[in-house]
Amino acid sequence: MTLQTCKLHQAVFPHLFLLVLLLLLHALRGCCHPQCLDYKPPFEPRQPLVFCKEYSKFGCCDLEKDEEISVKFYTIMDNFDHSGYMTCAKYIRSILCQECSPYAAHLYDAEDANTPMRMLPGLCGEYCSDYWQQCRYTLSLLLEESGETQQFANMTATIEEDRRKFCDFLELKDKQYCYPNVLTNSALNAKLGLVSEDPKGCLELCLQEVANGLRNPVAMIHANDGTHRFFVAEQLGYVWVYLANGSRIDRPFLNLTHAVLTSPWAGDERGFLCIALHPRITTVRKAYVYYSVSVKKEERIRISEFTLSAHDDNQLDHSSERTILEVVEPASNHNGGQLLFGHDGYLYIFIGDGGRAGDPFGKFGNSQNKSTLLGKVLRVDVDNNDDGPPYSIPSDNPFLREKEARPEIYAFGVRNMWRCSIDRGDPATGRGGGRMFCGDVGQNKFEEVDLIVKGGNYGWRAKEGFSCYDRKLCHNSSLDDILPIFAYPHKLGKSVTGGYIYRGCQMPNLNGLYIFGDFMSGRLMSLKENVTSGEWLYNEICMGRDQTCRFPKLINSYYKYIISFAEDEAGELYFLATGAASATARAGVIYKIVDPSRRAAPGKCSIKPSPVKIKGKLIHFYPKEEFVINKKPSTTPVPTTTTRKTTTTTKTPPRRKSPIIIIKPPMPTRTTRKMPLPPPTATTRKTTLQTIRKTTRKPPPAPTKPTIKATTTIKTTLATAIKSSTVPVQMSMATTPATTTPTGYLTTVMTAAFSRIAQTPIITTPPTRRHGRPRQYAPFTTSQPFTSPQQPLTPSTTSLKRHQMALTSVRYPEPPGALSTPQPPYWNLKPTASGFKPQRPPLNTTLPKSQEERLWLGEKLESAGEGNQVHKKLQGRGRGHKRGRGGRRLRAGSVRLVSADGLSDRGRVEIFIRGEWGTVCDDLFNSKAGSVVCRQLGFTTALAVMKRAALGEADRSVRILLDDVECEGGERSLLECKRSRVGKHNCTHGEDVGVICG
Repeated sequence: MTLQTCKLHQAVFPHLFLLVLLLLLHALRGCCHPQCLDYKPPFEPRQPLVFCKEYSKFGCCDLEKDEEISVKFYTIMDNFDHSGYMTCAKYIRSILCQECSPYAAHLYDAEDANTPMRMLPGLCGEYCSDYWQQCRYTLSLLLEESGETQQFANMTATIEEDRRKFCDFLELKDKQYCYPNVLTNSALNAKLGLVSEDPKGCLELCLQEVANGLRNPVAMIHANDGTHRFFVAEQLGYVWVYLANGSRIDRPFLNLTHAVLTSPWAGDERGFLCIALHPRITTVRKAYVYYSVSVKKEERIRISEFTLSAHDDNQLDHSSERTILEVVEPASNHNGGQLLFGHDGYLYIFIGDGGRAGDPFGKFGNSQNKSTLLGKVLRVDVDNNDDGPPYSIPSDNPFLREKEARPEIYAFGVRNMWRCSIDRGDPATGRGGGRMFCGDVGQNKFEEVDLIVKGGNYGWRAKEGFSCYDRKLCHNSSLDDILPIFAYPHKLGKSVTGGYIYRGCQMPNLNGLYIFGDFMSGRLMSLKENVTSGEWLYNEICMGRDQTCRFPKLINSYYKYIISFAEDEAGELYFLATGAASATARAGVIYKIVDPSRRAAPGKCSIKPSPVKIKGKLIHFYPKEEFVINKKPSTTPVPTTTTRKTTTTTKTPPRRKSPIIIIKPPMPTRTTRKMPLPPPTATTRKTTLQTIRKTTRKPPPAPTKPTIKATTTIKTTLATAIKSSTVPVQMSMATTPATTTPTGYLTTVMTAAFSRIAQTPIITTPPTRRHGRPRQYAPFTTSQPFTSPQQPLTPSTTSLKRHQMALTSVRYPEPPGALSTPQPPYWNLKPTASGFKPQRPPLNTTLPKSQEERLWLGEKLESAGEGNQVHKKLQGRGRGHKRGRGGRRLRAGSVRLVSADGLSDRGRVEIFIRGEWGTVCDDLFNSKAGSVVCRQLGFTTALAVMKRAALGEADRSVRILLDDVECEGGERSLLECKRSRVGKHNCTHGEDVGVICG
């Protein structure tokens, strides 16, 4: 028995271990998420799609993109007769429409902006086999429509005949996410488009850093004047103006540091606590502030009125202060601190109960005593007060006619309300508009969220949350208190920070969600109203995992101490937090809340801020947190150790394989119709694409016999396809033409595809596609590969045409960029730090012959009209090189591209500042910044931005001059873009950015 048990264990344990290991690897890898090819979440189009109808409810295409795909489809189908149309239309349509899939980024392997992207969506193995069996020869047409015919013309002929190679090229090994399984996977589609949740039901959201370096930011408001400015108050007494682009004006909007009472010790509740702008700020031009002050050693709360400066709309007139109200504070805590204007136009003031613990003042405490303003919500009218008292009492205030009650009181029985907000109302129906939500900080056991109504008694000190605090008062039948909509115990948090109901445009999933937090625990929470029952359902909010938040500019961590919440003019939601709860610590950050599961349709939420006249300087914003999308993967094909603090990087370059050279075999002679081959022109291809077709087209009627739409005869020998040149071609395998002539759709497709290929030279530039990402493809091998040794160029060979040389030696260089997740071996293109050397693009055929030859040989063009700058690798740090080509003095901000191959249109970006050349880090550097560089050099735009030193890494003697460069696209140089200070960076030369211009 013992022996049998041992054998059983030996047989079972390895399988169990393997299963557990696979589950762990799957968990570590994380779950893929809906994402479009523009690196943004999917959306519901504003108008239903006509062609790719299955993605009308949720996907990545709007109606314009849908029409573009429709045109591609009918352009391809023009090459088919009726039988071919009926056989292949479903495959072509399905493959093209995957750009609209909510999982398009995964299907195209585009979830990581730093890795190459597939040319066509990843198919499931069985579907790929069916596609190969039925319509294999349409692959070249699909690649042609995606702009890849030139690069892969020879390759497609080889793989179309081999099912294994064909599906190696198209298949996505992830069986859950490949097409069409991704459509039928119930687990993936059960909550598609909804806010993602972790296994415990926690809502997964992400953040965007908006401002940093603040000293306890206590409030953020907007002017509601079309400028989309926002105003941020610090506890110390400063208020700053931020513009819509994130930059800050260097002059404070208000500086009350000389009057504000506060201290550096952590947790001091005194200070500048709130600011509110008049709802008609453009005409009334007034602001109201709430701060702590000491008058003759007596602590008070002061509410003051200021007027905008007559000369600057971004500053208050400090001499215009007028005290609206002062309330004596018996203790230094429980100061309240909220000002806001309601939809009725009145000013609401929220004051704490006076401090200490348990509201010990008087028989019932301050909060239940309507003869004092402490522990109350006040409502006053501050309009038309220039020639009279600072405020008047609204005629419908609830206690206006009650004896001994203060007429300003709107509601009472509050302890220490911290952060209140007004609901804007549902954008479509207006439901909920005007409701007032507040967080009321508790005593020993509970924190609560209240819905403030006129005349309401919120129970303190009789009750704390739903429970009794003072049992004698709690059982008083005259209490008649209003219970909170939600209360939570101190195991979740000990100091509530009231929030907002989301009513913005960009995150439709969050509409109606009340988002708030806790200062002490750092917990983010949400409430959702059940409209039928009136109950509020609680959900905790947690930060999405790296995979969930893998979008541009997003982060998934924040500082613990949540001080306040805010909304901007467009209704988007923010919160203000700090890492050190001191009024003097510059640890405050403002975060924007982002839902990565769904966005609004493109164009729906576009805003155009009104211009703002600026006096003073703008301080550009530079995020400090590392974006999730820029985080280095924990496992990569190349072992890499990076320490950002010490700026040391160790990289092991991968072994580069010799290039695979594939020569496409010639097609058999067709005698159906003969006509001379037209010369290749730029307009040949455009004519078809410019033809507009309606999406309601029907397939052509069935002909009486197969129709062949070939318009040209394909040459039958390699000698006629490739004209004689001085570069010899050695072939190790014969290319024997087929002896039979195919008919039907096969004849049509092959003839149409190869007629295009015959007219277009094969180029060797690595393919690029949307958003500057290089296309991903797998190298293919044959049992007897072709070889094409190339002799060194000599002056005798300079008369060769560029496309002739490309035809004789086709190379497929490996694209740069490390994959973020493990990929099948045929997609695993190993990255290299500096060894990637993309080949030259095809020459402009309109260039004069002499100029073309000189460009091909990499010679320098001396005349001003023939080229840009000399791009030679410099020695040393470059100090003293202050003159450019022709002896001209270089200006600060001049750029050049340094290429090891001497290419003028691509290379590592170097910038000239303070008499020396230096590199630029790739952090935040995008295609807009690349276009700024390329336009400086005389090119039209940037075809690609290459990160991680893909176009070469500078040596240690060259300084890194710029980091965190973020451009709008219209700047004249990188120095005009948002960036870090010159010479300040947190990167290494392993992150030198490069660009390819065109």
